[in-house]
Amino acid sequence: MQTASKKIINAWAMYDWANSSYNLVITSTIFPAYFEAIAVDNKAQSATAVTFLGRQFENSALYNYTLAFAMLIVAVISPLLSSIADYKGNKKKFMNFFLTMGSIACAFLFFFNTGSGTTSSPASNLGLGLICMLVACIGFWGSIVFYNSFLPEIAAPQDRDRVSAKGFAYGYIGSVILQVICFVFVFFPGILGGFENNQEASTIQFRLSFFLVGLWWWGFGQYSLRYLPKPEAAGSGDLKKKILSKGYKELQKVWQQLKQLPVLKRYLAAFFFFDMGVQTIMLVAALYGKSELQIPTTNLIISILIIQLIAIPGAYVISWLSSKMGNIKTLMVLVLLWIALCFVGYILPVGGVYPFYGLAIAVGFVMGGTQSLSRSTYAKLMPVTKDTASFFSFYDVTEKIAAVLGIFSFGYITELTGSQRGSVLALASFFCVGLLLLIYTNMKKPTLILEK
Repeated sequence: MQTASKKIINAWAMYDWANSSYNLVITSTIFPAYFEAIAVDNKAQSATAVTFLGRQFENSALYNYTLAFAMLIVAVISPLLSSIADYKGNKKKFMNFFLTMGSIACAFLFFFNTGSGTTSSPASNLGLGLICMLVACIGFWGSIVFYNSFLPEIAAPQDRDRVSAKGFAYGYIGSVILQVICFVFVFFPGILGGFENNQEASTIQFRLSFFLVGLWWWGFGQYSLRYLPKPEAAGSGDLKKKILSKGYKELQKVWQQLKQLPVLKRYLAAFFFFDMGVQTIMLVAALYGKSELQIPTTNLIISILIIQLIAIPGAYVISWLSSKMGNIKTLMVLVLLWIALCFVGYILPVGGVYPFYGLAIAVGFVMGGTQSLSRSTYAKLMPVTKDTASFFSFYDVTEKIAAVLGIFSFGYITELTGSQRGSVLALASFFCVGLLLLIYTNMKKPTLILEK
């Protein structure tokens, strides 16, 4: 096959530009700090305890459990939806549904404004915030299933590392642009005007940022959908009468093919464990820096921006490195670096802003390359097929279940020990297992396209 036109490649990459605003503002910077600050019952008694559904939680643990539940939902529904999308050739409609749902949920976070954490004003609409957070997460990851599945359809095998890296680079650039716009409101709330003598003054700048994420995500997402090619249907006939059985039949057909692809099976096992660590770090880094290391919010936001900016050259450098070493060996090097970074994160001193900046630089470099190379390696190992969404649903389900287990274990260990440092060590163990499985994958001679 030939790689699609530059216009189509750019349109595909623009969806990373669109949805990465959610990843940065909602999961990495402003919203985690906002949630940690306001999701409190009574700050005079505890700075972190919050009650939900009659049970008291550490607010960081409740945050992690909500994300884990959202990803579990995506893991359950995405195989069915993606197989139906392949069968009918309508994955653009599914992608549009999830991105619209997620962007609306982000916009509705504007109304998440709990009390001040006092006896007279406890966390009042926590349920609204958690529901919006849940739906936004489902929308983001649900749309990614279909977005990723376009990669093998628009890029020839020899171009998939480069195109995948381009998508992540667009995502990092776009999200940073919106983040800077949000920072103007966060650091200079006076420009909004009219709230000087109103309780809204303390939160309007943050909630406006969440609303802007919804607009940004939906608007640029529509641009991508306009120019992405219409997928070819893999099946024929009427799907309405037996939609469930037909969908799972397509999924079973993909599983039968996977059993005949030993390298791909081994790679998915390795990916499951090392991605457990990567996804968890992406989702909990801000809360770890805020509550465990007590990094001031301004410095924390700067560090997340550093991660985003460093990740752009990181994705391209590691793409180049994979062309010299091969994908699997490059991933082995990256996982080794992740293990080292977990131990560095564990020993960082409380309030150590500059050591935290150093860690952010290193994390940013390996994060961009790990995500990009993981996706393109899977696309290379896939057989030539029309069932791209169904094949990528296995990848995405693996990713979501890994994230569920990683985030849940992080939250549970935090509640069990009262500290997030033990949870960081647990992440190192996930990376160690992933490294061993990558070595095992490399023992089975990969296809030539994975070699230098």
